[in-house]
Amino acid sequence: MNHWETFLEPYKQAVDELKIKLKGMRTQFELHNSHSPIEFVTGRVKPIASILDKASEKGVLLENLATEIQDIAGLRMMCQFVDDIEFVVELLRRRKDFKIIEEKDYISHKKQSGYRSYHVVVEYPVQTINGEKRILAEIQIRTLAMNFWATIEHSLNYKYRGQFPEEIQNRLQRAAEAAFRLDEEMSEIREEIQEAQAFFSEKKEDVIKERQKGNSRRRRNYNERQDKGGKES
Repeated sequence: MNHWETFLEPYKQAVDELKIKLKGMRTQFELHNSHSPIEFVTGRVKPIASILDKASEKGVLLENLATEIQDIAGLRMMCQFVDDIEFVVELLRRRKDFKIIEEKDYISHKKQSGYRSYHVVVEYPVQTINGEKRILAEIQIRTLAMNFWATIEHSLNYKYRGQFPEEIQNRLQRAAEAAFRLDEEMSEIREEIQEAQAFFSEKKEDVIKERQKGNSRRRRNYNERQDKGGKES
C-alpha cells in the first residue's frame, strides 16, 4: 500500500495544481466581463483498481504504468457550446507550464459507442523534495451534454463489463446522437442564450447591491439609535 501512495502522490499534486490553474482561466474571463468558454473544471486520480484493470486490458507491465497509462491523472473541462471546445484547446496549446504530447479528437471522429470528447494528454512538471518529476495527465474537454452521456455510459460499462446487450448498445448510440443534436441546437441560439445569461447576471448583481445597501442602512440606523440612547442615559 505504501508503494501505491508513493507512486500516486505526484499525480495527486498534479491534479490539484492543474485544477487551480484551469479554474483560473475561467476566473480571468469573468474578471474581464466576457463569456467564459469554461463552465467548470473537475479532476481526479484514477483508483488503484481501475489502474490495474486498464493495465491488464492493455497488457501494460506495472513498471511501465507511468509511461503507458496516460490518464492516471485526469481532468475535465466542461463547456456550454461545442464551439467553445476548440477555443479551450487553443488556450491549452498556448500555455507554457506543461507540454502537450498528444491530442485525440473524439468529436469530429466519435467512438463507435457514440462517445464524444476532446482529449489532450500533457506532460506536467511536479516539484517534489527529490526534484522535478514529469507526470502524464489527460485533460478531457467536452460539453455538459457529452459529459452526461459519458457518465451514464461509464456506469453501465461497469455493470456489463463492456459487453452491452444489443438493445442497450443501440439505445446508448441513439442517446449519444440526441445529445449531440442538443448541442447543435444550443449552438444555433448561442447568441440569445448568452444575452439572457448576461441579463440574468446583471439583475442578480443589482439585487445583491440593493440588499447590501439595505443592510448598510439598517446598521447605520441601529448605530444611531445606540448612540442616541447612550447620550440620553
